[in-house]
Amino acid sequence: MKYRHRWISGDRIDLPSGKVVCVGRNYAAHIQELNNPLPDDPVLFIKPGTSMINMDQPLLLPKNRGEVHHELEISLLIKETLKDASEKEATDAIMAIGLALDLTLRDLQNQQKSKGLPWEVAKAFDNSCPLSGFVAVEHVKDPANLEFSLKVNDELRQKGTTEHMLTSIPGLLSYISRHFTLMPGDIILTGTPAGVGPLVAGDELELSLHGTFTAQARCI
Repeated sequence: MKYRHRWISGDRIDLPSGKVVCVGRNYAAHIQELNNPLPDDPVLFIKPGTSMINMDQPLLLPKNRGEVHHELEISLLIKETLKDASEKEATDAIMAIGLALDLTLRDLQNQQKSKGLPWEVAKAFDNSCPLSGFVAVEHVKDPANLEFSLKVNDELRQKGTTEHMLTSIPGLLSYISRHFTLMPGDIILTGTPAGVGPLVAGDELELSLHGTFTAQARCI
């Protein structure tokens, strides 16, 4: 089934599905757990439209490609074109907030990193970006201070707050807009906290944006 932007109620959002701009290494504890250097600027990469899947569909994990890791992230749905935007303009362009998984072929990513090569083959494969429904930004109590978590088979795996980001949401959007024009319907993934780890077929996932909504997903 083709991906569509949806509200958490399940109703369609009348925006096209565009690209997904992802931010790597935006939480210090996650940088440490993967033994990566602290970046001077946000680390950016893009997932194509074919990576997006609605989270209520079964998550088909790639087989025979090494470990598939979960990376829980806040997702932002953009409603206006952004180019060289100020932080205020960038904040005003956020239509809605959700949760996403940046699924990663970790063994393959490590191979690419060891050779100094790009990560896309480990990050941008089909269905590598499961997305929850979205909540309108005006219905989120404190968009500047979001707490979120992931349980796998009732075990807490990841927990984070946007207060711990190395670069804030307004700063990220402004920075991204200097490199890529953002269009209505584009999605931003804002980085993952510590606790990433492997998924296997049969895993049951619970993603929570605290005080706002909970979403479920199932791996096959």
